[in-house]
Amino acid sequence: MSRVEVLADSKLQGSAESIWARIASPEGINHELAPWMRMTAPPGTELSPAAVPVGERWFRSWILLFGVLPVDYDELCVERLDVGHSFLERSKMLSAPVWEHERTLEPLDGGRTRLVDRVSFVPRIRWTASIHRAVIAAIFRHRHRRLRAYFGAR
Repeated sequence: MSRVEVLADSKLQGSAESIWARIASPEGINHELAPWMRMTAPPGTELSPAAVPVGERWFRSWILLFGVLPVDYDELCVERLDVGHSFLERSKMLSAPVWEHERTLEPLDGGRTRLVDRVSFVPRIRWTASIHRAVIAAIFRHRHRRLRAYFGAR
C-alpha cells in the first residue's frame, strides 16, 4: 500500500524558541486542534530529552472528537528530537499502522519563524486513502490557521 502525504507550512511571528515552547506542550497541541479534537497525554507530559524515550513507544494518546468522543489513538514514538528546531514522530495509529509526522522550525529574518509539518501515512483500509488524506489535510490546515492566529503571521 502506498503512502499518503500532507504538507502544511506557515510563517509565524516569534522566535523558534518561543514557538517551540508552545507547540511542545499538550496545551499548545490541543489549542491547535480545538475545538474539533483533543489528544490525551499523561500529566506532566513534555517534549524534552529528559521526558521522551527517543526511539521507543512513549504512550498511547487518545484522539477525542469534540474533546470527548474517542475516534482514534496514536501509539506515540518520537524518533528524533531537536529541541527548539524539530521532531520526527513515527507511530502506529488505529486508522493508520504507519504514521509519520515531522515538524520543523526555521528562524527567518524579522523575528519570524517558518513552521513546516510533513505528514505521511498508510491508511489501514486501502480504499479510504483519499478520504483519509482529505481529513488529515483539513486537520493540518486548521492547526496552521490556529497557529497563525495565535502567533500572528505575514
